[in-house]
Amino acid sequence: LLAHGFFKANMFLGAGSVMHGMKDQTDIRRFGALSKHMRITWITFATGWLAIIGIPPLSGYFSKEPIIAAAFERGDWTSWLYGGAALLGAGLTAFYMTRLFVLTFHGPKRWTEDIEHPHESPPLMTVPLILLAIGSVAAGALMASSVPEWLTPVLPEAEGEAHGVLSHTAVTILSILLTVLGAGLAWVLFRNGTATEPQPAGVLVTAARKNLYTDAFNEAVFEKPGIFLTRALVFLDNRGVDGVVNGLAAAVGGGSGRLRRLQTGFVRSYAMSVLTGAVLVVAAFLALEMGWLT
Repeated sequence: LLAHGFFKANMFLGAGSVMHGMKDQTDIRRFGALSKHMRITWITFATGWLAIIGIPPLSGYFSKEPIIAAAFERGDWTSWLYGGAALLGAGLTAFYMTRLFVLTFHGPKRWTEDIEHPHESPPLMTVPLILLAIGSVAAGALMASSVPEWLTPVLPEAEGEAHGVLSHTAVTILSILLTVLGAGLAWVLFRNGTATEPQPAGVLVTAARKNLYTDAFNEAVFEKPGIFLTRALVFLDNRGVDGVVNGLAAAVGGGSGRLRRLQTGFVRSYAMSVLTGAVLVVAAFLALEMGWLT
C-alpha cells in the first residue's frame, strides 16, 4: 500500500495536470502528442506508468511480484487458478495503462478546435509530481532492501523463496513476460492514435463500454425501487402523519377561534346571553308541566 500510494498519487495528479493543460477535457481520444508540450508531466507520468505495470526496479515490481507468487503457493490445483488470474491481471494492467499513456502523450494530436497550445502546469502542480515520481522509484529500493525497524508496523520483513507449484523466479519471469506483451500490444495498437468517436462494436465490447450493464442493473434493482419507496414514505409523512397532526391543530385552532368570538367584553352581550338561557330554561319547564315533553 505504501509503494502503491506513490505511483497512484503520481498518476492521479498527472491526470489533473493534463486536464489543466487541455482546458479540463478528459476524453483521451482527443489527446495525443502531449509529450512535446508537457515534458515534466510526461516524464513523471511515465514513471508512474512503468511502476504500476511492474517494471523493475520501480516500486510496483516489488509490490506485485510477492502477491502473484503467493497466489501460486496454495498447494493444490487452485494454485494455477489463482496464480493464472493474477498473471492475467498483470498483463491486462500493462495493456490498459499503456493504452492510457500512449493515447495521452504520443501519436498524432487529436485536439478539439478550442485547444491551440497545451501548456505545462505551474510549479504548484509539477513539484509534487516530481517528488511522487522519485517516491515511485525510491519505494522500490526501500522494499528491496531490509525494511527499517521503524517501518515494521507498515511493511513486513521480506520473505524467502516461494514454495509453490512455481518458483519465485519462474513467477517473476512469467509476470514480466506478460507485462511486456500486454504493454507491447497496446503500444502497437494505439501508437497511431484512435478514432475520436465511439465505433460500432460487438456484444462484448458494447457490454464493456456500458460497464457490463451494472449501472442499468443497479438502477432497475436498487435505485428506482428506492426512489419509489422514498416518495411513498414522503407522501405518507406529508399526507398521513403530518395530515393528522396538522388537521388536529387546525381543528383546535379553528374551534378556539370560534369560541373566542363569544367573549366580546360587552356587558349587554353577556346580559343577552343570560336572558336567552333563562328563557330557554323557563320554556323547558313549561313544556314539561304542560305535558309537551314526556
